[in-house]
Amino acid sequence: MCVQDAEEMEGPDPEKKGSSSPKSPSWPLHCEFLDSQMGNWGSDEDDDKKNKSSSQSSSAVAASNESTLGSSFPIESISEDCMASEKKQIAAPNFVPKLRSGEWSDIGDRPHMEDTHICIVDLAERFGCNKLLDGEAVSFFGVFDGHGGKAAAQFVRDHLPRIIVEDADFPLELEKVVVRSFKETDAAFAESCALESGLSSGTTALTAMIFGRSLLVANAGDCRAVLSRRGVAVEMSRDHRPCCTREKTRIESLGGFIVDDYLNGQLGVTRALGDWHLEGMKRRGEGLGPLSSEPELNLTTVVKEDEFLIIGSDGMWDVFSSQNAVDFARRRLQEHNDVKLCCKQIVEEAIKRGARDNLTVVIVSFHHERPPQLVVQKARFRRSISAEGLQSIKCLLDG
Repeated sequence: MCVQDAEEMEGPDPEKKGSSSPKSPSWPLHCEFLDSQMGNWGSDEDDDKKNKSSSQSSSAVAASNESTLGSSFPIESISEDCMASEKKQIAAPNFVPKLRSGEWSDIGDRPHMEDTHICIVDLAERFGCNKLLDGEAVSFFGVFDGHGGKAAAQFVRDHLPRIIVEDADFPLELEKVVVRSFKETDAAFAESCALESGLSSGTTALTAMIFGRSLLVANAGDCRAVLSRRGVAVEMSRDHRPCCTREKTRIESLGGFIVDDYLNGQLGVTRALGDWHLEGMKRRGEGLGPLSSEPELNLTTVVKEDEFLIIGSDGMWDVFSSQNAVDFARRRLQEHNDVKLCCKQIVEEAIKRGARDNLTVVIVSFHHERPPQLVVQKARFRRSISAEGLQSIKCLLDG
């Protein structure tokens, strides 16, 4: 966990047009495949309801409205919006996410701030790269929760985005690029620690990348990303902790062990970057060890029903459930529609609830409008009474 450099970035949201026409979209190739598949899944229904459906005009006006609020810690950047959907849902053919983002962090009850975060509107433009197709932008958001010092979190924040962009397969094979970049960043930090032992520390990392209508979440550790889909919480990441059965099986197969819910009796997470100074956690050169830097990925397509994405360090999730966080954020956005202020209010509420860890929250909204009010249909019950019951009532009334 670390204090972030005081730098703000903002840039125009790129115009993106998702169309159901034969014209080829401008997204990375794997996104074209996803889009075509989404269209195929919905084709049968569309034929049956052809006369009832109306086409929606596409618009992609990107306006990054930054709040004038200052943060309790320096912020790297702001602005954006994104959405996601399950394969069973059919994306509106002309829907384009309009990105807005905000962030807030607080040291909490800890003596040092070891969290950090980053928000980049256009990843390629930030690093002077022109490899994107037709000027398509890839937005990048990340939360890094350090432990044992702030050096690892700062290193990953500063180097991971650049390593992603400089990969030869960026952006056409983005999933492979992200996994490879996590590992390369971890190896680069190991080299830095070998030269300067004072850097020895570790960090969890969760990143969200938005390109066209696609959202790619990569997680290594116990930060969490939660999507609000019409007010319902959809977890986009899984916490990597020793109590997880799958993680425990992986650890034991690599010679590790769990003691009192700690990896090798030392760490409360099973995936992280750094921690090369801890004995038996990682093996240099082999890329294997009980502590893994390989992220788990979740790729989904953004649809109109998706409202916003919450990314938070583990301190937040100690006092908020995923659904509770979505409910809280949704109410605040309905009140004032200020994404940065909403982040601040979540952090303040977490402190009121007794959170003691460093706290960092990033929210990426996919619409310029406030989340709509949800109409809850009341269940209808057929009430009846037996003949015996009627007779009893009659007797009571007759005295």
